[in-house]
Amino acid sequence: MVKTIKEITNALNMATEYESWMDELKVDSRAGVQKAFQQWEKRRAKQRIVMEEHEQKLKFDQSFLPFEEALLAGADEAGRGPLAGPVVTAAVILPKDCKELVGINDSKQLTRKARENFAKIIKDYAIAYSIHFQSVEVIDEINIYEATKQSMKSCIESLSVRPNFCILDALELDISIPQKSIIKGDEKSLTIAAASILAKCARDEFMDQLHEQYPMYGFDKNAGYGTKKHLDALQQFGPIAEHRKSFEPIKSMMNKKEELLL
Repeated sequence: MVKTIKEITNALNMATEYESWMDELKVDSRAGVQKAFQQWEKRRAKQRIVMEEHEQKLKFDQSFLPFEEALLAGADEAGRGPLAGPVVTAAVILPKDCKELVGINDSKQLTRKARENFAKIIKDYAIAYSIHFQSVEVIDEINIYEATKQSMKSCIESLSVRPNFCILDALELDISIPQKSIIKGDEKSLTIAAASILAKCARDEFMDQLHEQYPMYGFDKNAGYGTKKHLDALQQFGPIAEHRKSFEPIKSMMNKKEELLL
């Protein structure tokens, strides 16, 4: 039975796997049918790549499990480099097999909308998760590296379920739980990638709220990083309490201000 191009397109949009009725589409002379079928094949190829990447991340995470039913926690941070705002860390324990988590990637590789959608899914399906904000005051007092480590330690230790093993993105912590530091862990591990999404979304929300109080710095666009607009605003208005006084050029600005007051 001949179907209209619209009917065929709708059927293709519903299909997730190749089906026998699609054999007829290959020899259908209508340009609209060929276009719809080619688009479906492209979507299917893209979905296959996403699934393969997901399986690779799962296998990577599973390689650290000390025994089959062990719980693995992944941890990551957001905001080590900005001139303003807290550094935020997150730790998460994911279920072994959850199709809703397919597509999770390093937060830097996702759009903000995609991150926010995944953050909700992660919170809904995670066995446990924790998010910690490390203040600017602590960052300035003990340096950003140590502040990040302390935050991540607090994050892991506040998980409602104790993991059997932890994998961290390029950090080693003083914790009693066995751990492994992984370079570019958010690209290799599903669990670390999930943690990176939670940390990034939490920090972005904080910076959006800060923008409402201090719109001149453009925190909603730069997240506290030293963009030209941000640096120009610093020169014009000076730093606020949420600026990191131990970071340049703010440190030099503060020193110059003190010299002028002497």
